[in-house]
Amino acid sequence: MRSRACPCCGATSGTTEVTCARAAETLSVDQLRPYWHGLEKTKYFFPYRRCSRCALLYAPVFFDDAQLAVLYSSMPPNMDMLPFAAVADTQRGYFRAAARGRPPSGDYLEIGPDVGHLVTEAVAHGGFERFWLFEPNQSVHGPLQQAAGGRPATILTDMRDLSPVPDGSVGLGVMIHVLDHLLDPLAMLAAIRTKLRPGGALLIVTHDESSLLRRAMGRRWPPFCLQHPLLYNPRTIRRLLGQAGFDDVTVRPSTNHFPIDFLARQAAQAAGIAIPHRLPLPRRAIGLRLGNMLTLAQAAA
Repeated sequence: MRSRACPCCGATSGTTEVTCARAAETLSVDQLRPYWHGLEKTKYFFPYRRCSRCALLYAPVFFDDAQLAVLYSSMPPNMDMLPFAAVADTQRGYFRAAARGRPPSGDYLEIGPDVGHLVTEAVAHGGFERFWLFEPNQSVHGPLQQAAGGRPATILTDMRDLSPVPDGSVGLGVMIHVLDHLLDPLAMLAAIRTKLRPGGALLIVTHDESSLLRRAMGRRWPPFCLQHPLLYNPRTIRRLLGQAGFDDVTVRPSTNHFPIDFLARQAAQAAGIAIPHRLPLPRRAIGLRLGNMLTLAQAAA
């Protein structure tokens, strides 16, 4: 596995804050592969350290880029376990938050759009000239192209290379549950900053490791998992965006829509409790603030 310094400030000192009952760093990639995706009764993750200089919570031991490429290549779409309507409602709320008071203009850039729920909202809203979509999972490129609705769209697989996007052309950039998956988030944010036009905005949705849910669940909090090399709170994400060149940053809790039966089964599974599938549970979706945060960062006008 890869040993690394803090990806925000480069410091190597800190205090181990969260550990797993099962030491993921002692196993091989092949041994960890069955636990890479989904909530399992047997859970593995790498220890998380609190950086002594910038307070970022990150894993000082993690997979390297080549190992991650193999692991991500076999993943299903990110939200395929949820009904389409629930995902669409959540993504619609994200877009409205980003578009509020900002008439869409320029190009649209999204890192990790999956099947394109937010792209659909951006197309319906109108005003964007070209869509730049960076999605490494080629199995979702078909639905993603359909989500673009015939608008000029370029779909690329290498999320680390934004060079095809003209500098100063993007009116809205989007990263939904992507930033907490990146080994080098500062480099990505700095690259996006150069692509934004004056007054352009970047919408980010991440988990909030300072949330009440995290404190209540402790190490059983689902975002403590093999896919997250680091996790943010409002203070650390503001600091990171400031280092990347963003001046105006706002952070607030985000709302997600989940069917009640899905919530009940996922909570029980995370706690190691079996719920019989024959047990009838309500399927109505409800909007909840469950430990996620929405960050809007604007480029100087």
